[in-house]
Parts: sequence; structure tokens; C-alpha cells
Amino acid sequence: MANDIVIAFGGAAGDGNASAGNILAQASARQGLHVYAYNSYQSLIRGGHSYLRIRISDKKVTNHGDQVTALVTLNQDSMNRHLSELVSGGFCIYNSDKLKAGTAPAGVQMCPFPFYEIAGNDALPVMQNTVAIGILTRMIGMDFDVLKSVFEHTFAKKPQVVEANVKAAKAGYDYAEKNFKPLANALGKTKEKLAFVTGNELLAMGAANAGCKVYCAYPMSPASGILHWMGAHGKDLGICVRQVEDEIGVINMTIGAAHMGTRAMCATSGGGFALMTEAIGMASIMETPIVAINVMRGGPSTGLPTKQEQGDLNQAIGASPGDFPRMILAPTSIPDCYRTVAESFNWAEKYQIPVILLSDLLMSEGTETVGVDWLDYEPKIDRGEMIFEYKGGPTNYYRYKDTPSGVSPRAIPGTPEHLYVSATDEHDEDGVTISDVYTDPIIRKKMVDKRARKMDALLKELPPPQIEGPADAPVTLITYGSTWGVVKEAVETLNKEGVKVNHLSIKYLVPFQEKEVTALLKGKKTVVVEMNKSGQFARHLRAEAGITVDANIRKYDGEPFEPKHVVAAVKEVLKGKTLVESQSVEPGWRTPHPPGPGVLSTSSTH
Repeated sequence: MANDIVIAFGGAAGDGNASAGNILAQASARQGLHVYAYNSYQSLIRGGHSYLRIRISDKKVTNHGDQVTALVTLNQDSMNRHLSELVSGGFCIYNSDKLKAGTAPAGVQMCPFPFYEIAGNDALPVMQNTVAIGILTRMIGMDFDVLKSVFEHTFAKKPQVVEANVKAAKAGYDYAEKNFKPLANALGKTKEKLAFVTGNELLAMGAANAGCKVYCAYPMSPASGILHWMGAHGKDLGICVRQVEDEIGVINMTIGAAHMGTRAMCATSGGGFALMTEAIGMASIMETPIVAINVMRGGPSTGLPTKQEQGDLNQAIGASPGDFPRMILAPTSIPDCYRTVAESFNWAEKYQIPVILLSDLLMSEGTETVGVDWLDYEPKIDRGEMIFEYKGGPTNYYRYKDTPSGVSPRAIPGTPEHLYVSATDEHDEDGVTISDVYTDPIIRKKMVDKRARKMDALLKELPPPQIEGPADAPVTLITYGSTWGVVKEAVETLNKEGVKVNHLSIKYLVPFQEKEVTALLKGKKTVVVEMNKSGQFARHLRAEAGITVDANIRKYDGEPFEPKHVVAAVKEVLKGKTLVESQSVEPGWRTPHPPGPGVLSTSSTH
């Protein structure tokens, strides 16, 4: 059985719990341990409540887990909120110089440490985090030298900072060795070589690997991490990175770059994507290939800038007026981001369409270990029917030629003897508009049909969806996007308990693989698991395949599903419920201590 623990850091924004957790996670990855981390934080620079959960295992994990094994509380509010979540055999680490212990569940070890006695009377308060990490390292059985190496790497240009942190962490490590009992099943080492990355980093890295040469964005959480990575690495990789004044400028600049023949991408969240939608239609009628990422968060409007939701599927489907071809797809996991963005560029250029990639906060800002061999992936780049140069001889070039596939040869502007008009109005094969003096109904129908045929060809190329779990299970859970990881584990748990279920994750949303999905779900009791109130994905399934599912499991309180939520909800469905709305806390629960005042972070809210 795998050693599998969940460590939680609780505090306020500015307390440094995210930094402390990141150091621990990196140390774990360096020991060959698998990590999945999720940070529940507020839209504040300081104050509020932040709760980081890190799951560490010697086997692959696909979500942030259920029960908390170890809790590091950096303020009293976190002690009061989360102490009851610890499992028997777990422990709570806290600075006894400033915090009072709560009433712990049975079998939980309280681990107070006198901060100033350990670190010295002149120690900075923020160093309590480092002492706590040292204690934690000892308690879970990790190698201190690995932790030391992370400090050395993180603060490589500041030797004094390295020395101070290593000293404080070692003091905590030694204190724990003398005063506390470590976990019975300590974490060891494996021989795996792992990288620790966010989904946003993999989206950016995957785009760079696929030949993206222009990236445009306006900062908007939770998509900003892509811009940060591109800004840090774009110059070295030959990528033109532009922070534009707003999302209307972002999408138009992206389309302009793609129109001139370069691979171009942009990213935002729902509010920014709302400003991009008119131009999505422009890209389609001009047959200009772009990749646009929408990292979903809680809406509507500004909504919950730093919280999880899958509420923008309807927005992506309805982006821009009229009928037009576009592709919508959703990576199923953090590692899948890397390859999905690469294939998105191929679909965009081969079929000369906009591709909308749906991520969300959990996937994009979540962190996970991936095998370094996964990052060795070299995508096969397919640029479709592109004309880069004139090779002589007679030419009669029609940019929007009516072809059997619907895809027309695409000449880069400036190619000799390949002149055409490119406009947002409906047009004939040469690009000349038909909507001014006389709208020709025959040409109009011909061009709409031509563009639509692209989707027929694209649909035939998509890899088929597959059922995970027992093929003969009478119940199938259906998901898309980031819920794959948590449902995968829930399905495994249910089958171990004798409840036979399986799982269908749908990656390609538009065009929809109606025949394949219908065949897989024939005769099954169907349950959609998604993160919104209205059941957008269930509605999409009904619209595209005529499948009305038997039950729905939904969550929309701002926090992601945990395996236990899905397990409990499936059992309710099997008792006859057709709608189960999960939540992270019990009804009637209230914050025991209201958060103190904080400073609104404009970069977080937009």
C-alpha cells in the first residue's frame, strides 16, 4: 500500500504559507515523491484566510485528497477552522509563543514549538514558517539534506538568506526529533525523476514547444501564470510576448499575428473572454487559426476571482454571433495541459479555425509532479495547407476556395501572385464581400457550407473517448476537464467498496463525438459530475447526443470536489436522488472568527 499523506498550511495572506508549502513540495519532488497541491486563497494582498493542501505519496496522485494528516497553523483562525479535520495518527504544528491549542480529535498529536527559544529572540516572525518546515520534515521522515538543497536553490543569489533558513529549519528538525513522535508510516525516497509544475506553466511550455511565437494577454487570474512564464522565458525562446491594454486588444493582436502566418495564442478568464467573443467570430470567418485559453473561475462578472468553477462552457459554446466552426476542448489534468495545447495549434492551423481551450483555477494554479520524460514530448507540427512562397507559373489564387474538405490553401500575406481580400463580412472565394450592393444567397450558402465541412473532417480525426474502470459496470460517471482526477479516485474507492461504477471523461466538446459517446453509454445509468449550478455540461450532452442523464452531481461553492464528496454523492444517487449538490462544509457552518481587514488586490480581481 502506498504511503499517502495530506499536509495543510493555514494562515492569512502574507503569512507565507504558500511559500512554505512550495518549499516542502519541491523537497518532496526531489526525493522522487509524487505531489499534488491546491491553494485555497482569497483576493487579498494581506489578511483573509488561506489554506494550502499538499498531498504527498510514493505513488501517482491525481488530486489533493480527502483527510488531512498534518496541519501547520500560522494563525489562530486556522487552528480554530481546521484542527477538527485531522485524522487519528495525524498531528498539528503551531507556534506556542502566539497560538493557543484547540481541542484536537482523538489520536491527534499536538506539536507546539516555542519559536523564539528555538530561533532566537531576534528572529523575524516570518521565520516561524521555516522552523515549522524543519519540524514537518522530521515528522514525515524526509531527508533534511534534500530540504537544505531546496533552500540553496531558491535563494541561490542570497547566501545569507540560505544560511538563516537552513539554520532555522535544522533547529526545528532537531527540536522535533527530541520532543515529538514521527508518523508511523514515514515517507521515503523513490528513484523517479520528477518535475513540480503548475498547469499554467505547462500550458505555456507546451505552447512554446509547439512553435508559438506570439503570446498576448492582459493579467487576469487565474490565467496570469501563463503570462508570467512567457514574460520570463519568451526572449530566450524567440517568443514575442505582449501585455496589452485590455482583452479586446489582446484577441485582435493575436489574430493579427496569426493572420501574418505565425502561431499565436492568448489567455484570460471568463470576464476577459467575454470581451474577446466578437473577435472569435472574426477569426472564424477570416479563417485565421488562433488558440484562446479560458481559465475558468467563479462567476458571473468579477464573481470569485480566486475560486474554482466550471461555469464558462456555455460562454465558449456561444462565443460570437452566427454559425461558425470552432473547436472547444478541455485538458483532463495538469500534465495533460502540456500536450493538449500543442495539439490545439495543429487543429487550429490544419482547419484554419479558432480553438478555445478550457482550463480552470484548480488545473491552472494547481501544482503536480510530472515525470521528466513527459516533458521530452516533441509534438509533430502540422501547419496544414499553407503557401509560404510563389514557385512560378500561372496562378489563380482563391483564399477561400470551395474545397471538398472545406479547408482552402492559405497564403501568407505578401506572397507574390497570391492577392486576396480579408474582411469580416461574408465574402466569395476570393474574399470580396457580398453584403453591400447585393447579398447573393447562393454564395452565402456555399461559403457557410464550406466552412462547416471543416468540422466534419475534424471530427473524423479525433481520438475516440474511452471508459475507465470496469467495462461492465452498470453506472457511468461522466466528466470533462479537471474533475477527471478526483472522479478517477472516487471510482477506485467505490469499486473497492463493492459499488461497481466506471468513468467517461470527455475531452473534445466541440465538435462532439456523438456516435462514440452514445455507444459507450448505451444501457448505463449515467451521472454527470461537474462544477456549476445549472448543469452546463449535462445540457451540452443532451443537446449534442440526445442523452438525458439519470442524475447530476454538482458543486459550486468555490472549492473543488474531493474524492469523498463524489463517493458520498454516488451513494445518494444509488438511493434514488437525481440531483446531489455537494459542498465543502456542513450546512449552518460559519466562520468561527471573521477574517480581519485586508487590502484588495486589483491584480487578483482582474
